[in-house]
Amino acid sequence: MTIAVPTSVTTAAAQAVAPPEGRPVDQAVDHYDRFLAEHYTWMLGGDLDALAAVQRASLSGWGVTPDAAACPAAGSLAVDLGCGPGQASLALAGLGFDSVLAVDLSRPLLGELAAHAAQVPAVRVMRADVRTALRELVRPGSAGAVVCLGDTLTHLPTRGDVAALFADVAAALAPGGTAVFAYRDLTVPLTGTDRFLPVRATEDRIMTCFLEYPDDYDDYTVVVHDLIHTRDTPDANWTLTARSYRKLRLSHTWVVEQLRTAGLRVRHEESGPGGMRTVVLERGTRGVGTPRSGPA
Repeated sequence: MTIAVPTSVTTAAAQAVAPPEGRPVDQAVDHYDRFLAEHYTWMLGGDLDALAAVQRASLSGWGVTPDAAACPAAGSLAVDLGCGPGQASLALAGLGFDSVLAVDLSRPLLGELAAHAAQVPAVRVMRADVRTALRELVRPGSAGAVVCLGDTLTHLPTRGDVAALFADVAAALAPGGTAVFAYRDLTVPLTGTDRFLPVRATEDRIMTCFLEYPDDYDDYTVVVHDLIHTRDTPDANWTLTARSYRKLRLSHTWVVEQLRTAGLRVRHEESGPGGMRTVVLERGTRGVGTPRSGPA
């Protein structure tokens, strides 16, 4: 679940939380396309339909349904930002949304979703940057639900991009519409062997993540090292491939404050393993901020 290499940040809010000038840009897109995409569905469990069923149950429990928005017509549209292979997109279609816009920049993952959703006409696969997709593709006040799951938020280049995305989500939602964000709070550094995080192991593949908290970015990013061992047969030698990229460190307190500033009301929160946080929000029935430009 990836986003684009960053462009310049110009808003005052973004400038206030952007990293110092000259630091390296985020490499999430390259990391996924060249390395992680081929392992991603396996990493999550390997069965996309089963993953979609679990996601559908969670979304339903959080009240993400087509009739939740104040305007039933608006409730027929859902947006999945950073859709990856599409378990959330398929889940939203299964919940009855007439149109599900699945947004990502990873060509391999979008191709996987397109093939899997060939018989699910509600899902529309769109290669676009999550930072601009809502402004470019969704009319203000027209979406019944916007979800951004799978730790996508930490793939954005700056905290300013995160704050701007929250404002875009609030503007895109219909009154009464629902937003769901899931992300990892990596602000507390892990130490020693706690930095090694087992992901999944099968007879032909083993994946482990190693987290590094370098001094060069202070508390702004964490370096994620993905290590994958593979072998062709049970008696073959293991082959190790590894690549690294940076993720944002977002504190839950800061995220909730930015969401509320954007005009979204927190309806439910959950904590999970590995620092995973899930926040379910609602746009009020009043307008949110100043209307922004968007498609007709």
